[in-house]
Amino acid sequence: MPKIKSNRGAAKRFRKTASGGFKANHSHRRHILTKKSTKRKRQLRAPGLLHASDVKSATRLLPYA
Repeated sequence: MPKIKSNRGAAKRFRKTASGGFKANHSHRRHILTKKSTKRKRQLRAPGLLHASDVKSATRLLPYA
């Protein structure tokens, strides 16, 4: 059987955690930052976990992650 290609868009966005989840950076940090509160911007810095219902999809996109 040939190897399965990883989805390159997903590979750049997600990293697998030790417990089997996926971590990814938050959205809404690119532009129009003046109207967002400092607290909101600070909390968006930390990586977030992918929701449990999306983990199956991410696993298909990244078979070797």
